[in-house]
Amino acid sequence: MKHNLTMSEQKNLSPVEKIKTESNGLRGTLEESLSDQYTGALREQDQQLVKFHGMYQQDDRDRREERNQKKLEWLYSYMIRLRIPGGLISPEQWVGLHHIAGQYSTGTIKITTRQTVQLHGILKSQTKPTIKSFNTLHLDSIAACGDVNRNVTCTSHPSESPLHEKVHAFASKISELCLPKTTAYYEIWLDEEQIEEKKNPEDPLYQNRYLPRKLKIGIAVPPNNDVDVFINDIALIAIIEDGELKGFNIGAGGGLGATHGNAATYARLASIFGFLDSEEKVLKAVYEIITVQRDYGNRSDRKLSRLKYTIDRLGVEEYKRLVEERCGFQFEKARSYEFTQRKDRYGWEQNHEGKWYFTLFVESGRVLDEGEYSLKTGLLRVAETGKANFRFTCNQNLILADILPEDKEVIETILQEHGISDYTNRASALRKNSIACVAFNTCSLALAEAQRYLPSLITKIEPILEKYGLQNDDIIIRMTGCPNGCGRSPNAEIGLIGTAYGKYNLHLGGDRLGTRLNSKYKENLEEAQILETLDSLFSDYSKNRTSEETFGDFTLRTIFKN
Repeated sequence: MKHNLTMSEQKNLSPVEKIKTESNGLRGTLEESLSDQYTGALREQDQQLVKFHGMYQQDDRDRREERNQKKLEWLYSYMIRLRIPGGLISPEQWVGLHHIAGQYSTGTIKITTRQTVQLHGILKSQTKPTIKSFNTLHLDSIAACGDVNRNVTCTSHPSESPLHEKVHAFASKISELCLPKTTAYYEIWLDEEQIEEKKNPEDPLYQNRYLPRKLKIGIAVPPNNDVDVFINDIALIAIIEDGELKGFNIGAGGGLGATHGNAATYARLASIFGFLDSEEKVLKAVYEIITVQRDYGNRSDRKLSRLKYTIDRLGVEEYKRLVEERCGFQFEKARSYEFTQRKDRYGWEQNHEGKWYFTLFVESGRVLDEGEYSLKTGLLRVAETGKANFRFTCNQNLILADILPEDKEVIETILQEHGISDYTNRASALRKNSIACVAFNTCSLALAEAQRYLPSLITKIEPILEKYGLQNDDIIIRMTGCPNGCGRSPNAEIGLIGTAYGKYNLHLGGDRLGTRLNSKYKENLEEAQILETLDSLFSDYSKNRTSEETFGDFTLRTIFKN
C-alpha cells in the first residue's frame, strides 16, 4: 500500500531513536558502563549503542533459573562480531583469531551466514582486550551490528568466475563507503585520543539518526546464488558478458524477519530496479538507496522499520524514482542473467590461475574440536603453514583458498590427519545444505533450539531420505529458533521456524535457487510430527515428481497450487 508516514508516526519515535540521537556519536555512557565492576551488564541505553560497535550483550539462558534461585545476577557475557567484507582473511589473521577465541571467549569460532565470524561468552572486562587484540590483526567490529550497513557479502569462491576478484573488491568499497564517521570506536576500545573538534565529524550518510534499522548488502556472481542475494536490503548481481564485467543489476527490499502473530510483518525478496554500468554509478546508487531508507523509513515501530516495509509502503517505482532523483541518473533496463545453483563447492577446486581451493563443511558454522574430529586444531595447523587464505561462505562454511599447486599436498595431508576432508566427504547432501541460527543458549529472542538441535534432527531425517532413494538430493533445509530469519529459514525448501521450546512451524515450497520464498504448511510440530510429515512428503516426492523437479518445486505444485 502506497502512503507516506503520518505526522503521528514521524513524531512518535521509538525509544531507540532517542538513544541514537542523544548518544554523542555512539558514545553514550559506554565507558562508565564498562568500568562498573558491580554488574556484568551495561546500562540499558548502552546495550543498544554497543551494537554499533559490533557487540551484543547476552546471557546464558541455560543458567537463568539456577541463578534466579540463588538470587544472583544473570550470567551476562558478550558476543563480538567482526566486519570482514566479502569474508576473506589471511592465515596470520586466522592464527590470531584462534588464540583470541581461546583466551577470551568460549573457544568456539562461529562462522555466520553473513560471511564473517563472531565469538561468544566474552565477559565485560574482556571486551576491550578482545577488540584491542583484533586491532593488532587489522580486524575490527565497527558497524558489524546496529542500525547501519552490516557486513557486505559477496560470492565466496574464486572459481565462479575469472572476474571474481574484480567483483569481490566491491564488497570492501561499499563497506568503506557506508562506515559511520564517528571516532567513538577508537576512543572507547582502543584508547585513542581524539582532538575535541574532530570527535563528531559530519556524517552525511547517517547524520545523528543513523538508519531506522539494520541494512544488509549482498553481491552475487551468477550462475551461483551462494550469497542468497535477494534476501538483502540491497542486492547486486554482477553482469559478466564476453569475459568482461559490464556492471550490476541492482535491487532493494529483501529481508526475512517477521513476528509470530503479526500479519503486518513478513519475509520479502528484493525487487530489481535495473542495471548500472560503472563503478561510480553503482556506489552512488547504493548510497542513495540507503539515504532514501534513512529519510523515509519507519522510526516509530521497529518491527516495521526495515527497508522492505519502506519500499512496499512507497511502492517500488516511487522508491526507485526517489533514488534516481538523488543520483542524478536513471537505471537502465535490467540485463539478463541466470542462476543455476545456490550452494558451496565442497572439496577441491582449481581456478583459472591454477590455484587450489578446498571448501570444508562446518556444521552450523561452529569451529571447534569434538572427539576425534579436531577441526579447530587442524585449521590452526593449516594457517601456521601460511600457505592458504581463509574465505567464509554465506552457508557458514570455510574455503581454504589461494593454495599454490606445490602447496596442495601439504594442506591435504593436514586435512586428512585431522579428519577434516573425510568429515566433509561423508556428510550427507541434506546436512551440507543445512543452516541453523545460534538460538539457545545465548540469543535472547530464541523461542526454540536451532544450531544445537538441527544436526541431531538431520541424523533422524537421513534414514527416511535413504528409504526413498533421496540421499543425494540437494534439498535445502534451514532452522531458526524464532521468526527473525537469521538462519534464512523462509528461503529454504524446508524451513523450520521455532514457536516454543521443541515446537516448530514447517514451511515448504521455497525454490532451490533462492528466488522464491516458502509458505507455512503446518504449525507447532514436535519432532515426531516433523519426521512423520517429512516421511509422507518424501514418499510422495519420490513417486510422483516430474523429471528434474526439485523438492521445493514439487511441494509448491502439489500442496500450494492444487
